[in-house]
Amino acid sequence: MKTRPPKKIPPKKLTYAEAGVDRTLRAKSKKALALLSETYRFSRHGSVVRLPYGNIVPIGADIYLDLVIEGVGTKVLLAQLADKCDTIGIDGVAMAVNDVIRSGARPLALADNIHAHVSDPAMVEEWMKGIVKGAKEAKCVVASGEIGDVPDIIKGLVEGKGFDMVFASAGQVHQENVIHGDNLEPGDPVIGLRSSGLHSNGVSLARKVLFQQWGGKYRPFDVPDGFDRELVYEVLEPTRIYVKPIMNLARSLHIKAAVHITGDAYLKFDRLMQFNRGVGFEFDTFQPQPVFHLIQKVSRERGEPVSDAEMFKTFNMGWGFAVIVDNASKEEAINSLERSRVEAKQVGRVTDSGKIVVKHNGKRLILKC
Repeated sequence: MKTRPPKKIPPKKLTYAEAGVDRTLRAKSKKALALLSETYRFSRHGSVVRLPYGNIVPIGADIYLDLVIEGVGTKVLLAQLADKCDTIGIDGVAMAVNDVIRSGARPLALADNIHAHVSDPAMVEEWMKGIVKGAKEAKCVVASGEIGDVPDIIKGLVEGKGFDMVFASAGQVHQENVIHGDNLEPGDPVIGLRSSGLHSNGVSLARKVLFQQWGGKYRPFDVPDGFDRELVYEVLEPTRIYVKPIMNLARSLHIKAAVHITGDAYLKFDRLMQFNRGVGFEFDTFQPQPVFHLIQKVSRERGEPVSDAEMFKTFNMGWGFAVIVDNASKEEAINSLERSRVEAKQVGRVTDSGKIVVKHNGKRLILKC
């Protein structure tokens, strides 16, 4: 009697949920946000306008306020790990102002809230250097902020070095310049703006794969093959700020939709699908920086592979922002963006599939259907 060979057990795939960020649970939790609509009746100058990625509030005749709040997330742990806090403020500014410009609003002011284990003067000065540099790039006033010492809440990797950062940004947009994110049509090009690397999203998953402190492969100051600097500095590369190129583009042509490719990465385009019945998206042009290849390579080596689909659901994969214009405006849009010194190219298109599809390395990945 022949014995059957033991059934091969496929390796357990590593997901963002395994790293501590459960998309399904977050989606269920966000349903509670509908309760906030009860406050819209307090708008004093007209109706609140619902957009794909937030709402804008009228503050006068044909003028709207876009107010957002964002955090740096667990990237602060890498700043603590490297004992390098002079760039993390750039990330905070970027996450906030890049959200504001999705509506077509120009960022006017910023406020920061930093919770720390202790307000160490040297560390506070380093935080401020990054915040000022980011605010200069966005041409935005830092109007206020607060640093709270909360040692019972914030511990950190090193005693006394723990902190968390949250930033708010307010922007203004005239009614005729609002990017509504609707009226998309199959064939409309999706133009990607190059990212600077990992940015500030998916860091929980990246840490788990890459750094020994969280069970990964490398020590923070190791230089992996193919890299020209220490890994922790590669991952700490600040988030790119897209205010100048998007504001310049908005002055010259109509932007149908704008997407900050952050948490949930290309799943972000589902919000536009909700505003445009029947449309879908297909992406086929990617230039991931080496850090993305390294995450997937190391995960496979360690027997907990991060799937191709999970990479595109979690990381920007080389494009940190995207705009959608009509097909006739494609070349003009790309030229305008590149004059603003950001690499830009068509990375995909609107379809009538009702799905989000990524074509990469000979594979067709369906992220959403």
